[in-house]
Amino acid sequence: MRLGWIGLLILSFPAIEAVGIYWLSTRIGGWVIVWLALSAVAGIALIRFERVAWGMRLMSTLRSGKNPVASLFASSRVLLAGGLLLFPGFISDIIALVLLLLPSTWMKRTGVIPRAANDDVLEGEFRRERDDNNRPH
Repeated sequence: MRLGWIGLLILSFPAIEAVGIYWLSTRIGGWVIVWLALSAVAGIALIRFERVAWGMRLMSTLRSGKNPVASLFASSRVLLAGGLLLFPGFISDIIALVLLLLPSTWMKRTGVIPRAANDDVLEGEFRRERDDNNRPH
């Protein structure tokens, strides 16, 4: 079975991250632990946020009449970035930040208000006007 360069890179990724953590810890010391803890907390927060927000994002996209695939890709990018932030290492954190900074990840909220199903119905009061001879107009 031929693995290829991409497969080799994926399999060696944890070792590369470990070497990066060791190299950086020799440069900046204990701040590496603080960075890794903060990135893990940020990853958990992103995953929890997106777990709640993906449904609302999808409904907003469907109501505006746009393609829901774009919102699903945006949600998957946020979830993947959260998972990469949970994975200890700096290369995965950089990849997560790139995923989060993509312009299409955070969809713009347009001012479009979704139309109701009965948008043709006008609500109000009705009153008949009568003239002097008590006949309706």
